[in-house]
Amino acid sequence: MTMKHIFKKGHNPEKPVLLLLHGTGGNEQSLLTLAPMIDAEASVLSVRGNVSEHGMPRFFRRLSEGVFDEEDLVFRTNELNNFLNEAATKYEFNRDNIVAIGYSNGANIAASLLYHFSDALTGAILHHPMVPLRGIALPDLSGKEVFIAAGTNDPISPQREAEELKAALEATKASVDVHWENHGHQLTRSEVEAARQWYQRRF
Repeated sequence: MTMKHIFKKGHNPEKPVLLLLHGTGGNEQSLLTLAPMIDAEASVLSVRGNVSEHGMPRFFRRLSEGVFDEEDLVFRTNELNNFLNEAATKYEFNRDNIVAIGYSNGANIAASLLYHFSDALTGAILHHPMVPLRGIALPDLSGKEVFIAAGTNDPISPQREAEELKAALEATKASVDVHWENHGHQLTRSEVEAARQWYQRRF
């Protein structure tokens, strides 16, 4: 397998597999406590990014704060998509029923999966994402469900990024809900609870 990861088989194979994607400096352990808050019955696939920035794991390189290495982003998005294909075969789960839960850098790579592949994800919970790429044609995402949690005072992922991402995804016919927190870039308990309620309605 091409990426370090943890797979935990859930109690209900009909539920989506929760794909956990950490933020900068996190790893495959970082978001494990998040999964049962969203769905205690679902299988979990938690992945570590293959890029290291000063010893901190990431899913793709950046040139500076908020400026992505777009060539590496595209390469790593394909790498992650191929890994999901391998993992579905190895662990015998439904490749067509994956919901990503990403925070910060992990949310950005999840958004990039949506931007590049119509069938990579069934849905996504994106905590503090940015627009992954601009100026590319996006696939038809009809039937995809996306939840964005964003901070009105987020210095790393400004409010306009969530608004632009929502508009771009809605233009692809995805269903998008945005939850605003009056906080910065931190992952809060209240936004996780909002994500849980959204997930219960959608899945």
